[in-house]
Amino acid sequence: MTVIIVNNKKYELNLKGHETLLEVLRDHLSLTGTKTACEESECGTCTVNINGKAILSCITFACAVEGEEIATIEGLAKGDILHPLQQAFLDNGAVQCGFCIPGMIMASKALLDKNTEPTQEEIDYALDGNLCRCGCYPKILEAIWQAGREMKKDQDLKDIANEPIESSDSLSAKQTEISI
Repeated sequence: MTVIIVNNKKYELNLKGHETLLEVLRDHLSLTGTKTACEESECGTCTVNINGKAILSCITFACAVEGEEIATIEGLAKGDILHPLQQAFLDNGAVQCGFCIPGMIMASKALLDKNTEPTQEEIDYALDGNLCRCGCYPKILEAIWQAGREMKKDQDLKDIANEPIESSDSLSAKQTEISI
């Protein structure tokens, strides 16, 4: 029995040991947002995040990621609220045929989770190996930058909300220190 965790949900699967993560996601779990294309690590359409890193699921054995945190495109939205990357791709028209988009978004998420203000070079590096046959790259870049700004705002708000509230006693002590 192999236990994998996908989008915060635990699955117990009877695998033979040779199945790729891509096969398991699509064929066993019916998570078809992760696309099948080259099946030899050339196009990036099968990109998922494992423990926060962009990984090609077509060359990753499912048994090798037992117990790891796997995130797919299906796990990004919260109900009807899209993840900032999904929304930014729509807002910027970065979707033409849409086939590459799940992989592009998952690779971008791995980047933006570490750096919400990436340079073009950092984005190019993060997306190296993710191909868009429709040539939407300029719009994809704009979408990533927009999503980064939104994610930074969200993080800033969380940081502010988590700041400890100072008591009036500690404020008085600080005022006394300043006046001395």
